[in-house]
Amino acid sequence: MSQEKEKKKEEKEEDVEELKEVLSVVSKEVPSLIKSIIASVFSEEAGRDMGKAAAAFYKELKEAGMPEETAVKMTENYISVFTSLGDILKRAGKEKVVVTTGKGEDIGEEISRKIKEKLAEKREEEEEEEDED
Repeated sequence: MSQEKEKKKEEKEEDVEELKEVLSVVSKEVPSLIKSIIASVFSEEAGRDMGKAAAAFYKELKEAGMPEETAVKMTENYISVFTSLGDILKRAGKEKVVVTTGKGEDIGEEISRKIKEKLAEKREEEEEEEDED
């Protein structure tokens, strides 16, 4: 029975270590992913593509009979979507990105709290089992 308890304890410790590794990788990879996205959004090629897309959008509006003033405003709005997205990505790359649970809690803090709770519970269980032996 003691070997079984020891095996469970080792499996739990391995699970915690694996979770730590996953969180470590995520914390390292997400910032570089955001930087790569920003670089692709603000590259020379992306600028050319955005210009072509805006011109095609404007052209389609005009060919459909849209008044000049309306076509220009709609094209400006179309372009502003791209620039707004770029601004959001730039801020995300510079600032600490906080993802919440929907209840106002930072997910990172929530995960950390849950891990600590689980570890405390496991320690209590192990101590109780040792006391029983």
